[in-house]
Amino acid sequence: MRQIGIKGIGMKTIVMIGLLVVVVLSPAWAAGSPEAKDDTVHIAVVTPYMASATTAEVIADFEKEAETRGWDVRVSDTAGDFGLLVSRIQDAVSQDVDAIVLGMGDPAQMTAGLQKAKEAGIPVFGLDAGLADGVVLNVTSDNNGLGRLAAEMLVEAIGGKGSVVMFTHDPHPGVRARGAGAREVFKSYTEVNVVREVHIEVPGPVDFARSTTADILTSMPKGTLDGIWAGWDEPAFGATQAIERAGRTELRVVGVDGTDFARQEIDTGDVFFATIVQDFAGMAAQLAVLMDGYFAGNVLSEDTYLVQGKVYKK
Repeated sequence: MRQIGIKGIGMKTIVMIGLLVVVVLSPAWAAGSPEAKDDTVHIAVVTPYMASATTAEVIADFEKEAETRGWDVRVSDTAGDFGLLVSRIQDAVSQDVDAIVLGMGDPAQMTAGLQKAKEAGIPVFGLDAGLADGVVLNVTSDNNGLGRLAAEMLVEAIGGKGSVVMFTHDPHPGVRARGAGAREVFKSYTEVNVVREVHIEVPGPVDFARSTTADILTSMPKGTLDGIWAGWDEPAFGATQAIERAGRTELRVVGVDGTDFARQEIDTGDVFFATIVQDFAGMAAQLAVLMDGYFAGNVLSEDTYLVQGKVYKK
C-alpha cells in the first residue's frame, strides 16, 4: 500500500482530519448541543406523560427552579411509551449527565435504564414518580391521602350512599396509590358500592373518559349510578362532559390535581363536585433543594418526601 506523508496531504485535509478527531473524542453530551460538558450541572428530565396538563406543570415548575440555580435541563417525552422511556434514560447516561429526573411514570417499568444509570454513578430522582433500585429519592404528593380525600368528597356529594365507578391508571404510581386510598374509604361506607373500575388510557384521557362514560351511562340508566371517582382531573373532566351531554346531571364527579379547567368546571357547574389540589410548585421546589444538597455531598435522611393537598369545591 502506498504511504502518503504529511507533505502529500495538504493543509485543508489536515484541518478536516483534526475536526474529525475533535468530533469523535468530544463528550457525548455535546451531541446535538452547541457546548461541550463543562462545570454546568446538566440534568435530563424524562417522562411518558408530557401530554398531561399536570405533568407539564410540575416539570415547568422544576425547570424554573433549575434556571435559578444555573442548571441546564433537557426534557424528553415518550408519549406513554415505556420502552422508549428506557432508551431515553440510557441516552442520558451515554451523554454523561449529572442527574436524571423521572417526571412521573413508574420506575419499576424502567429497570434496564435505571441499572445503566446506577452503573455509571448517575443519580436518578423521582418527581411525582416512585421508588425502585437506582432511584435516590422521590418527591410526590401524599397520593393515598389525595385519593381518600377525593373519595370522601364523592361520598358527601352522593349523600353517603349509592353506586360509584372508579377511573384509574395503575402504571402511574401516584394514581395507583390514590385508587388504593379511595377503595379503603368506599369500603368503610356500607351503603356505597363500587360497581366498576375502568383503566383510563394515556395519552388522550379526556376523550377516553368521555367515550367510556357515555357507554357506561347507556348501560346504567338513571337510578343505577350515582357518581364517578377519577384518579386525576382530566378523566373527571371527560366524564363530566359526557354526563352533561346525556342530561344525567344527577350524577356527581370528583377528581384530583386542582387544574384550572377543573376549578372552572366546579365553579360554573354542578356535576364536577370537587378536586384535590396538588402543590406542584412545592414538589418542584423541594426536589431542587434536595438535589442541591445531594450535589453538595449532604446525606439524605429519607427516600420519600410527601407534599400535602387540599380540597377545592364550591
